[in-house]
Amino acid sequence: MGVKHGRDYGEILQDLTKAVSLIPDSYLFFEMDSEDWERLGGEERLEVHEALAEDLFYALGTQPSIDVGSAVVIHDSILHRINILIGEKQMTFVPLI
Repeated sequence: MGVKHGRDYGEILQDLTKAVSLIPDSYLFFEMDSEDWERLGGEERLEVHEALAEDLFYALGTQPSIDVGSAVVIHDSILHRINILIGEKQMTFVPLI
């Protein structure tokens, strides 16, 4: 089902793809190791990040936070956005409205 949103889904997915690409070890979500990740080309990495963004968008509709490598992705239903955090530091967020 995904999270409730007012923005165009395509725009949210594009922004979320960019956001998860900032997570240095995002590949761990798919149980890849660093060697597998390093072997991927730029287009292949983009495809992995797009798949990750889609998975997160839908999973955050049922659970409020998901670990992605060294980051945590959190659905903030009050501010209507998806936050990406590493430790206590907010890396970025994606607005849903």
